[in-house]
Amino acid sequence: MVVLGAGHLILLAVIAWGDVTAWASRGMWAAVPLVLAEGSAPTVESLQNKVTFWGGPGGFGVPLILLGCLIWHLAGRAVAVPAWAGWGLAAWCALGGVLLVPSPFFAGVVAGALIIAAARKDAAASRPLAGEPTPLPHRESRPD
Repeated sequence: MVVLGAGHLILLAVIAWGDVTAWASRGMWAAVPLVLAEGSAPTVESLQNKVTFWGGPGGFGVPLILLGCLIWHLAGRAVAVPAWAGWGLAAWCALGGVLLVPSPFFAGVVAGALIIAAARKDAAASRPLAGEPTPLPHRESRPD
């Protein structure tokens, strides 16, 4: 997920570097206006500016990097991410891959499947085996 998000942002910076640097030269405040001035028609440049924003900092690249880093952090502490997060990520990436062909969206399905597999492995490891007694909760004994 980190690679997909970073790759998306890097590719956008390479392809649309002129649009990105134009934001800085115009001043960052409202560099990508949400609404055009009354009576003005959208131009190719204004539409390209919006596409650059929604494909870059306003798109999925940054959240995907953050989610990937969070999962990496949790995995380093042996905390399994819930399976629902994997199912949601896999479904979102599968739908995105179907709607936007060709695209690397389908690679996100692999990340979702890995999250699901890790959650199932964690759930299986925490279940007692058949025939084993269920452990009682730990109680601290106090001297009388």
